[in-house]
Amino acid sequence: MNTETVRPAVTELRLSSFKTHRGVTLPLTRLTLLSGESGSGKSSALQAYEILARLGSGESLARAVGEVAGSPAACVPAGARPDAQGRRGFRIGCTVDGPAGPVSLDLAVQAEPELRIVGERLTGGGETLLTTALTDPDRPTVQAAWHTAGATPVTRAPLPDDRLGTSLLPLRVAGKTAGQRLVLAAAEQVVVALRSAFVCDPRPEVMRGAGTGGAGGAGPDGARGADGASAASAAGGAGRGAGVRRGGREAGLRGGPGQSGGAGGAAGAWGPRKRTGSGGEAGGWARETEGARAEGRLRSSCDNLPAVLERTSQECARRHAVLVAAVREACAGPVEGLRAVPRQAGGTGESPADAAVPAGLVGTAGPRSGVAGVRAVLDRGELGELPVEQLGDGELRFLALALVLLTGPEVLAMDPVGEVPSAHQQMTVMADGMDRCMDPRQARELVSLALRMTDRGHVRLLGTVRDPSVAEGLPGVQVLHLGV
Repeated sequence: MNTETVRPAVTELRLSSFKTHRGVTLPLTRLTLLSGESGSGKSSALQAYEILARLGSGESLARAVGEVAGSPAACVPAGARPDAQGRRGFRIGCTVDGPAGPVSLDLAVQAEPELRIVGERLTGGGETLLTTALTDPDRPTVQAAWHTAGATPVTRAPLPDDRLGTSLLPLRVAGKTAGQRLVLAAAEQVVVALRSAFVCDPRPEVMRGAGTGGAGGAGPDGARGADGASAASAAGGAGRGAGVRRGGREAGLRGGPGQSGGAGGAAGAWGPRKRTGSGGEAGGWARETEGARAEGRLRSSCDNLPAVLERTSQECARRHAVLVAAVREACAGPVEGLRAVPRQAGGTGESPADAAVPAGLVGTAGPRSGVAGVRAVLDRGELGELPVEQLGDGELRFLALALVLLTGPEVLAMDPVGEVPSAHQQMTVMADGMDRCMDPRQARELVSLALRMTDRGHVRLLGTVRDPSVAEGLPGVQVLHLGV
């Protein structure tokens, strides 16, 4: 048992058969950057991680795959031929280090003709802790067997084939024997690590007001789930309504709309899930609603940046000063401050700069008379204030990513395990195209900031970059070159 690794973390990502990857194993450190030519599979690797993270957060397989990859068929390796029954699929997995030692999770997913988990394997402590297998294709279940080490070596029971069995184990395992306690410890470690992921993709066009990302209809990050339903909540792809699979064969096994708990409920094993909208199921990403804007919790697209800046500048002046210093290094021109200021309603008393501010970078503030929200501005000293939406795309992305690295789960629209102390968790930020729109100076400054923050042990980073030279000479940064 590795008692030194207090905070569970994914230390290896396995892409046994996923999109362009076959038999690929990626070791992950506290700061890992993936590089390679277009089509080398950088984004695909992050998609596999996100699918695992969403499943660990209690989402259904259909929703996790649909939100991340668009369709199950998109995850199947090119050239994969169906078997005699017309079945094709993909395989992904990970290893999580923590107090229980290295714990491995591997999934076999059938993508066609219908999406389902056909095999799951959890191993740790020299034991096979959980296995599942599809025994009856006509039933929406897999046969599970988990380690007991009591009078009965293993316990067998059916589990739903559209949920991660590992996240359901605490609902089934009593924890009376040493074997059962090992199973619970390993399962908790995996779920804690997977639920601590935050996908960050700052979108300048959204941040400038291309959309509000509010509830109802597809927001700026709106997408259609695997069931074809349009987005029903905020940006970032969360809170979609759950579709009905296989002509209603889920009845009696999976929780229906608005239900949670039990082996088939949409709630994860550690902590209840809040529902979003009618029939929506909430996972780790289901917090991205209008409530996130009101709370000052940053969404994946970072479209509510001003409201978050207002909150963070008040809660931690020291970290805000670090953010200002980082932005100063990345932006052209002088930067003496960064703050959120009230935006007056109805145009009364607005300066010309106020009038030019589009709606997207106006976050909601608390109820103030005559105030329509807040806007983020840079203090340019003698040059006056500059609304941040007038910054370049690279500068906007730098600002948003730097803010994410300098905050924590309580400031981000994510759902870490509430029952586990924050000191025993560490957030993993996933940033595809981390250096997108940035010049080499900005990208290197961002990687340097990420290195300083990951050194503290509370945050990890997995990102993709076009130019790996931005990390040259920076100890502690692991660059993995794909497609070579």
